[in-house]
Amino acid sequence: MIHSATLIAILCIAITTYLTRVLGYVLLKNKTLTARQKQILEVVPGCVLISVIAPYFVKDNPADLLAIAITLLAASRFSLLPTVLISMLSAAVLRFVLI
Repeated sequence: MIHSATLIAILCIAITTYLTRVLGYVLLKNKTLTARQKQILEVVPGCVLISVIAPYFVKDNPADLLAIAITLLAASRFSLLPTVLISMLSAAVLRFVLI
């Protein structure tokens, strides 16, 4: 069973990620953006997600370290949504198997 604090954290991360994408476009809708600025707006949600999970990079938990490696591999091959799904699934499975 998922803990309520974990569920709340996941929901907050999802809302924050969504808002960073939407608010960028809403606040800048009357401005002409260069291609570079548009690219920056596309990666902001990923940066928010990374800032939330970055503390796990220094953990000694082998399941989390393997999940991070899988996530990096997925990120080099897929877009954001499949990468997030793969990372969550791999973390859950590896924690179940290794812990």
